[in-house]
Parts: sequence; C-alpha cells; structure tokens
Amino acid sequence: MGINKITIVNYGMGNLGSIVNMFKRIGIETQVCDNAGGVAKAQKILLPGVGAFDAAMSRITAIEGMMEILDQKVLVEKIPLLGICLGMQLLTDGSEEGQLPGLGYIPGGTIRFPVSDELKVPHMGWNLIEEVNPNPLTKDLPEEPRFYFVHSYYVQVTNPYHRMATTNYGFDFDSVIQRDNLFGAQFHPEKSHKFGMKLLENFARL
Repeated sequence: MGINKITIVNYGMGNLGSIVNMFKRIGIETQVCDNAGGVAKAQKILLPGVGAFDAAMSRITAIEGMMEILDQKVLVEKIPLLGICLGMQLLTDGSEEGQLPGLGYIPGGTIRFPVSDELKVPHMGWNLIEEVNPNPLTKDLPEEPRFYFVHSYYVQVTNPYHRMATTNYGFDFDSVIQRDNLFGAQFHPEKSHKFGMKLLENFARL
C-alpha cells in the first residue's frame, strides 16, 4: 500500500499535537479530521485517546455518520487503523470503566488493574514490551523496546492470535494487538522517543 497520509480522528480526546509532531519528524504527512466526510477519504486512520471510555464512545457516536464511516473504512475497505492508549481500548467490546459498548473490532475487554500495595494504579512511566506474535508494528524495533504508558485499565483479547506483544506490570497484559488491518498500542508512541518513532513509521509503511 505504500506511505499514505495518516488521518487522525479528532473527537476531542487525544494528544493530537504530539502525534502530528512525531509523524512530522519522520516525514509522514497527516491530517486531523473531526467529521465523517473527511474520514471517508482516509487511506490510513489513527484513533487516539486520553480519558474515560464512555466519554470517548459518546463523543465518537455524537459525530454524525462517524460510526458508519469507520465501519465502512476498516471492515469493508480494510484500510489500516491504529488505536493508541484509550484508542486501543475502544477497539474492544467494552470496558469495566463504563457501560457503553466499544467498537467491537477486536474481540476482548478492558479491565481495571487490581489495586494492591505492590502495584500503583495508574501504570505510569516507561516499560518494556515483549513480542509474542510477529507483526508489522513491532518489526525492527531497537533492542529492548520500551514505551511510555499511562493507564488504569488494560486490554485482554479473547483470541490469543490477536495478541502481538505483552508488557509486565505485576502480570502480563496485552500491550500491542492486531486483527487483520486493525492495530492497537496501549502506550503513547508519540511520547516514546526512538521506539515510538519506529512503531509509527512501521504503521505508515504498511
């Protein structure tokens, strides 16, 4: 498919400036779009997200035609989509954080980290990822790939074939997931220096 412009969905919850700047550093063109008509022209989609699950789903569904266009683009046209942080959680069926259904693109759920003396919640800071299934997002990453995380909930996919990489925080959780043309990364690649830069470049070059 080559390098296409990345369409970043703006529904009011995400570090859009940081994401645009990181793509700019690697020479990838982006457009930020807050309407269904713009997303309809997308060749690759990035779904960001910071905040609460239900608030994010409410904002996406409130944009006229957005849900239908997302379904058309990723389920019918099969263009690549990458969800990052909360954006990855939105790809699942739902979250313990809220009541609303997720997009349901990758079977699984989003679960709250257990509170304990050993584990601080949210999981915040740098942590390693370990590839468990070869996939294009984590291809040729620098050694000991580590990324910047900030989250209180983690994804657990239903099908182990959709689990691409895990991260340990008291236990292993899914930190990179994939189903066909759909990808998710729990961390913030735009805050993860050379590791995040390479991952976003891999997505751009799909």
